[in-house]
Amino acid sequence: MRNSKGAAMIEFALILPLLAILVFGIIEFGLIIYNKAMITNASREGARVGIVFRVDSNGDYIPPDDPIVKSLIETRINDYLSTYLISFDPAATKAISTLVTGTSPGGELKVTVTYPYKFLAIPGFSSILGTTMGPTITLSAVTSMRLE
Repeated sequence: MRNSKGAAMIEFALILPLLAILVFGIIEFGLIIYNKAMITNASREGARVGIVFRVDSNGDYIPPDDPIVKSLIETRINDYLSTYLISFDPAATKAISTLVTGTSPGGELKVTVTYPYKFLAIPGFSSILGTTMGPTITLSAVTSMRLE
């Protein structure tokens, strides 16, 4: 009995790094899944803005690849992401890119949103584990909707 007084402390010291990796990994991948869902929602919001039939003052059709409509789509996407996206890197939200394709009514509009997600804790732990995981991954979402 006398020789086992510090055993619990040694066992805890051995298990603590694994427990920390597990807890931070769960948090990190939870954030990734949440941000992926928000990027998907943002691409849908942008597509909803882009599929609306628009005409100019002359009655001519304005396609979604027009700079004004693209600006409306990107503004809606950025507004949505600035409200709901969880990012601890202020520069990352400026790196969001949007691609809009589709021009004719009845055709399909595709809105692609790309976001570089910067890991919080995993890169440090991955070097401990001997794996090479980059400091960022690219999350993207594509939404297709029929143009009105």
